[in-house]
Amino acid sequence: MQVIATAGHVDHGKSTLVRALTGMEPDRWAEERRRGMTIDLGFAWTTLPGGATVAFVDVPGHERFVTTMLAGVGPVPAVLLVVAADEGWMPQSAEHLDALEALGVRHGLLVVTRSDLLDPELARDEACEHLAGTTLGGLPAVCVSATTGAGMDELRAALDELAAGLPTPDPAADVRLWVDRAFTIRGAGTVVTGTLAAGRIRTDDELELASADGSDRRVTVRALQSLGQPADEVRGVARVAVNLRGLPREAVARGDLLLTPGAWLGTDLLDVRLHGVRGDTPDPATLPEELTFHVGSAAVAARVRPLGQDTVRLRLRHRLPLRIGDRAVLRDPGRRQVTAGVTVLDVRPPELRRRGAAAGRATELAGMGDTPDAAGELTRRGVARRAELIAMGVPARAVDRLAQSGYPAAAGWIVAPERATELAAQLTAAVAEHDAADPLDPGLPIEAARRAVGLPEARLVEAVLRHVPGELVLRDGRVTRSAAAGLPATVLDALQELRADLRRDPFAAPEAARLAELRLGPKQLASLVRAGELLRVADGIVLLPGADDRAVEVLAGLGPEFTLSSARQALKTTRRVAVPLLELLARTGRTTRTPDGGHRLV
Repeated sequence: MQVIATAGHVDHGKSTLVRALTGMEPDRWAEERRRGMTIDLGFAWTTLPGGATVAFVDVPGHERFVTTMLAGVGPVPAVLLVVAADEGWMPQSAEHLDALEALGVRHGLLVVTRSDLLDPELARDEACEHLAGTTLGGLPAVCVSATTGAGMDELRAALDELAAGLPTPDPAADVRLWVDRAFTIRGAGTVVTGTLAAGRIRTDDELELASADGSDRRVTVRALQSLGQPADEVRGVARVAVNLRGLPREAVARGDLLLTPGAWLGTDLLDVRLHGVRGDTPDPATLPEELTFHVGSAAVAARVRPLGQDTVRLRLRHRLPLRIGDRAVLRDPGRRQVTAGVTVLDVRPPELRRRGAAAGRATELAGMGDTPDAAGELTRRGVARRAELIAMGVPARAVDRLAQSGYPAAAGWIVAPERATELAAQLTAAVAEHDAADPLDPGLPIEAARRAVGLPEARLVEAVLRHVPGELVLRDGRVTRSAAAGLPATVLDALQELRADLRRDPFAAPEAARLAELRLGPKQLASLVRAGELLRVADGIVLLPGADDRAVEVLAGLGPEFTLSSARQALKTTRRVAVPLLELLARTGRTTRTPDGGHRLV
């Protein structure tokens, strides 16, 4: 399924067009049918000649209902921009286009209606001139008459092509369903509807309901419908009706959300980049102090603080679950006009308390892209939870690649390399200060070391020390000066290079040629082993401390039994290393041989 919204000036035939395409009445209220004007969101659907199913969100065109229009268009990936042949481009045509451009909508069709009343080419050409230079410039145009049926086959064919070209959403994505309607069905209870942009919802799923009053509560999916039919599972993109078990109707309203529990960060403070409409990006300094922030089906008052040439900080009246890269609209309700589009740059921005902090933040934001960057986000924060980076919008695979590439990580936290270097220096100073004050009790307990540098998790201390070789080691639960600290500088320099090699390939023990290149002979290796800086596996075969424990973790993924060959492949090493390493694991009681000559973890 694909979901497409209508847009355009009041009384230009949007609902009539949807009715002709689907055979369904999108206007739900008697007042709408009596007045011949849409005042709320309408919904209808059809199957196109090519087999694709398309649902339509029909929005009101009157200037008094722009907030409702934005609630319908916000979560939808494509639009039918409707212009009447007998009236041409009108004020709400322009405001709807501004809203669509602000949201970054790029997919759609220009439909010239009422082509039986006047030659549609003039209205079509005029509309194309207005679209030129916007995100919707170059839209395919179709001229139709819903009354006579002229052009309707061409429109259906164009819709087929549009639906086929829309991006396919990720069914595994976190659910964020913006509620655009809530009502009660006798015998079933509360039902909410919305456009599911990505992810999937199943019957009996537990979701989080985020309400405009800031309260969150867990709710359970009692039943689902999509396009009027019951469903056990609905995948985005789709129009979906969700029957929620045990939820009072007054507990939910338009602008509320259904979310994957624990996957989103609610925020009322965010830094954004402005995008102009009609090619004109506003000067942040000229913006009103308060505007309305439209995202999804929500409309929230926002206080504006200018930062840079095209960046501002927004303080929302209540929290919303937003991610880096989200698009939204800033609208001035007093002037009844779209002020700008915005792209969310940061949902956890730093406080700006010191003199010059705002200017520094503006410079930082100027260098940020409109899509989340794993390394950049971590560098700005220094230390972050993996789950929080993902909730901000950084792809999970990108976060995991950081840890796999050697970033210090432990217990769900990850540290930027630059911050790790600073922390290692602070730890060295803290240990030196402690030892000078109490030489009979050298070193800091790991918890005291954590507090000394402000790390959120004690296991990160070890991760930092492993990442930044220096004169400190973690031994018996204490951070102390390494016995290797007194070794010659040439040995310590060689150790750093060897560590770098082994961090890239943990089980690729250096060959004799590499050891000779580093000038690490038997005496030097023995001194590093005694100091606890290297693990001796066999004569001439050394790895980093803890490599044996890490090997057990890798081998555990091979099943209850494994062969030497499968162990060698899993460890990404050679037989020269795998054989003595397995012997070491056997000697230390972590593996045992099987009757058929294989190996088993104990």
